[in-house]
Amino acid sequence: MPERIARAGRSSCGPAGAPRDMALDIVSYGRRGPGGTLRLGADQIAQIQRTVGRTPEVIVKVSGGGRDVGGVEAHLRYIGRHGKLQLESDEGLAQQGRGAAREITADWQLELCRSQYKPKPAPGQKDMRAKLVHNIVLSMPAGTPPEKVLAAARVFARENFALQYRYAMVLHTDQPHPHVHLVVKCEHEFEPGKRLYIRKDTLRQWREQFAALMREQGVAANATPRQVRGQTRKPYRDAIHHRLRALREFGQLPPAGRARHRPPKTSSFMRAKLESVLRALKWGQGVLDIGQEAMRSTRREVTVDWRATAEALRRQGEENLAAHVDQFVASLPDVQTDAQRIAGRWREQARHRTPGRSDIKPRAPKSR
Repeated sequence: MPERIARAGRSSCGPAGAPRDMALDIVSYGRRGPGGTLRLGADQIAQIQRTVGRTPEVIVKVSGGGRDVGGVEAHLRYIGRHGKLQLESDEGLAQQGRGAAREITADWQLELCRSQYKPKPAPGQKDMRAKLVHNIVLSMPAGTPPEKVLAAARVFARENFALQYRYAMVLHTDQPHPHVHLVVKCEHEFEPGKRLYIRKDTLRQWREQFAALMREQGVAANATPRQVRGQTRKPYRDAIHHRLRALREFGQLPPAGRARHRPPKTSSFMRAKLESVLRALKWGQGVLDIGQEAMRSTRREVTVDWRATAEALRRQGEENLAAHVDQFVASLPDVQTDAQRIAGRWREQARHRTPGRSDIKPRAPKSR
């Protein structure tokens, strides 16, 4: 049976055409000696050390993108906090003020992009117009020096987009985790018809690159797939995160002293999720378990690969690191679907709920 090193997911080939059946790499293929024994290089060993040591993970995500000039301007105004923050351009200029967003879109000549003149979709239909820009977020956990996040973001943008795709960026420090908003024009500057496409592999490579740039800044940073770290929960979209900030805990009332204010509304996404969970709790467990078997299958593959990694480390004399890998695997949390997690939190809250308070109840079906 061929040896596998900490991978999960499907793919057809590895580096340099080496065959493989997994795509979520924690450790890429090491070198094999004359006898076919796998040897891990210094980079792979360092990656393992960061992962089992729970080094903070970088975030690189695409948060959307404008499909017309007005949408791009609105986003630039928003990330520039309507003129209060400086927008750094690819030309090294720092523009600030209420007119900065309009100046940038005019300089990028977005009005010449053909896709911008396609008709808008009818209400309820998907917008199939090509994006004029990609909105990208580069983020680090709370406590990271913001100036180092910005420095790494500058290098990241320069290495990936300079002299090819116009871009602008701004640092945000109004939340615990410092992050940079990066807006990149989709159309190439010098090759008509060439566009910037962002795929899953692109994001994976960008995460690894940004983590390396943060390490160059002296900040501990890592980039590994969530399944390899034992994380099963998928991140929610930005819009949902913004709505969840106003949500206390699935319908709880505001803390004492704020009772005179109206309680925040729940997000429609979480409300729908909660209602489906409550129906499942009332009528049966089946809905809560949907998707769990696939998650368990992925976890089994990840576990097998981590154990193979530990054996490879032992053969190379890395006994201490192999022991840390074993401890890491043993500490992986149980696999839970979102519905199971919500149900568990709801049951816990039900045990501590104040008598007589009103709870969220599933909406009654509409009469026909």
